[in-house]
Amino acid sequence: MTDGEKKSFADLLEESTVPTERRYQVGDSVSGPIVHVSADAIFVDLGGRGQAEYSRVDFDGEPVVGETIKGVVLAADRDGSVKIGKALSRGMSLEQLMDAMEQKTAVQGKVSGVNRGGVSVDLGGLRAFCPMSQLDVNFVRDASVFLQQTHSFHITKVEEGGKNVVLSRRSILEIEQRAEREKLVSAITPGSTLDGKIASVRDFGAFVDIGGGIQGLIPTRELSHDRRRPDSVVSVGDLVRVQVLSIEKDDKKGQRVTLSLKALAADPWDAVAAVAPIGQVVGGVVRKLMDFGAFVELRPGVEGLLHVSELGGGGKHPSAFLSVGQPITVVVQSVDRGKKRISLAPAPENAAVGATVTRKTVAAGSVVEAEIVEHARFGVFAQIEGATGRSGRGLIPTAELDVPHGTDLRREFPVGAKVKCKVLQTGDRIRLSIKAAKADETRAEYLAFQERQGSTNMGTFGDLLKKKLGK
Repeated sequence: MTDGEKKSFADLLEESTVPTERRYQVGDSVSGPIVHVSADAIFVDLGGRGQAEYSRVDFDGEPVVGETIKGVVLAADRDGSVKIGKALSRGMSLEQLMDAMEQKTAVQGKVSGVNRGGVSVDLGGLRAFCPMSQLDVNFVRDASVFLQQTHSFHITKVEEGGKNVVLSRRSILEIEQRAEREKLVSAITPGSTLDGKIASVRDFGAFVDIGGGIQGLIPTRELSHDRRRPDSVVSVGDLVRVQVLSIEKDDKKGQRVTLSLKALAADPWDAVAAVAPIGQVVGGVVRKLMDFGAFVELRPGVEGLLHVSELGGGGKHPSAFLSVGQPITVVVQSVDRGKKRISLAPAPENAAVGATVTRKTVAAGSVVEAEIVEHARFGVFAQIEGATGRSGRGLIPTAELDVPHGTDLRREFPVGAKVKCKVLQTGDRIRLSIKAAKADETRAEYLAFQERQGSTNMGTFGDLLKKKLGK
């Protein structure tokens, strides 16, 4: 082996132990730590023997040695010197334009004019065009707001030797949004709290922009503790803090995020004992009428039910007695905090809010005055005088009406007619009897007559009863 051959072998050995220097091209994305800062430039270590120069003019903020920064290769000479910056911009050749388009490298330009289809962009002396649809991820109504602003763009078309250059800012924003979305989605978990802005309000709820192009839905039931419409709770542009209820995969939209506004608001039912004390008269507003009764709002988020049977029989709809929006005073009968249910009854006439009302109790065996309120196939219903609501309403069965079989009950006992009844049964169901009341009255008359005559030889009670009834 000759000396020349040995030297060549040594050279090869040395080359094998020295890292091969990377050859950079304009448009390449690079990153590295800052190794030196001068008055005009920042020097970045690209690894091995490579070092790049970053202009202080293009750098945002104050550079710190050791800090890692990213950039785009603006120029790369054969001697290995590299200049980097935020994005390609001034002094770009046709070759650089083509490379930037193929490699999807961002270029910087200033919006210099607005025309019918989009905006003109100055790429350092080279005029380019960005269509309106590519100016932003959202619809742009007035492009003049972008005038004299510098933005980053992707080159989507280069024609006529660089005379026709088409740009897209939207593609860059979408890449940024995807990165932000991925970061945000990884941080979103059920129960977490997020800040956002109301993007739109619908009948079924409100959409919230929580960043990264992600929108979550606050269903109507999660907007507030009361039953208000979405547009009466929030408006477009409102800044809100919400809690994440669930995250579901959506084949079309990627993620379906359900949010809650009311979860972070105080529950008005926590103070229900003060709002609806049992037995007290409280004021409210009729909010909804249903077949079975009326919902009365006592406080925002706290409603009670005034059952239709409390309003006065006749099989009528609650709208026959009340209207939505009507102020009303009611008595709190019961409260079930666990099920969030309040049972109400009409307040006595002229009863003041805050007054305690003791409802009249009906004793079995007593004789009461009542008013016919409803007819049924098996009898009639009557409201006991002085007892409001269904707790004072009882049934007088047909057999207890003391009328011949086949009598037209609607004619004999019209709604509103006053009758005297004896209470046969109390509790959940009250049973009344006109027949028993008459029998008690006749017995009382007989005993009084006996006492006045001072004689017991006046016949039996049965004889007197038959005579009185004309039998």
